[in-house]
Amino acid sequence: MTEDDRVDKDLLTIGAFASRARLSAKALRLYDRLGLLRPAHVDEVSGYRYYRAGQTERARLVALLRQLDMPLARIADVVEAPAPEAAELLAAYWDGAEARFASQRVLAGYLRGRLSGRSSEMYEKFTVETAELPEQVVLSESRHVLAAELPVWIPASLGRLEEGAGTAGGVVGAPFVVYHAEVGEESDGPAEACVPVADESAARAWAAERGRGTGVRVRVEPARRVAYTRITKAQVAHPQILAAFEAVEHWAAGQGLTIDGPCREIYFTDWDAAAPEDPVCDVAFPVR
Repeated sequence: MTEDDRVDKDLLTIGAFASRARLSAKALRLYDRLGLLRPAHVDEVSGYRYYRAGQTERARLVALLRQLDMPLARIADVVEAPAPEAAELLAAYWDGAEARFASQRVLAGYLRGRLSGRSSEMYEKFTVETAELPEQVVLSESRHVLAAELPVWIPASLGRLEEGAGTAGGVVGAPFVVYHAEVGEESDGPAEACVPVADESAARAWAAERGRGTGVRVRVEPARRVAYTRITKAQVAHPQILAAFEAVEHWAAGQGLTIDGPCREIYFTDWDAAAPEDPVCDVAFPVR
């Protein structure tokens, strides 16, 4: 008796099914291991996999979703969901992919400029100045965070700190974020959100109530001289903001100034009310 005689005549061998689904046997074995497409039957003796013709549509759907570079875990969610929900899951994935492609397109343009030796031309669109910042008492919250997490973490953190500032005489200066180490797609800082407050004692009492492990503290930010450039809301997005930071560094070196501390973003206006072309932030480096 052959192997085909031992199983349902309606079943297809993995080779025949792979040909019908326009997939490789290797891909089908992978989908089986991940639970995306289980065989209709697996022979207990030989381990051979068999499929039904009705599984072809699911197999092709998995393959098509892979052509969108969708992670296999996300594919599992889509193929298991009912039709309306599956379409929504796909739409949400593609919205995120398009946002990522747009960011990568900007980054590619930025890198082309650097690699072609045109960095100085890119920096010319930024006007760099210096300013003297006074000593400030700040409520701060530190977090190890990746670049993709910043758009969520920064407003949430500053919001928490501004709430604390309300018990400490209010906010008395522009909130800012300090990057104590590289924050990128793979480097996670840490970053520190800071809100200047009026009453140091009250701020310390509020920070103590927050409890340990929250990353909240009170410290004195010393008076500093900074070199900075003002950027719009649209330019704050990563990786656009990288050119602004480099423009400040380039200008400072040209002026014979030395970078004297970690870089920072100083937010001086209502972010939510600002339009993409409105100035919202100073990108700054302490200098001496």
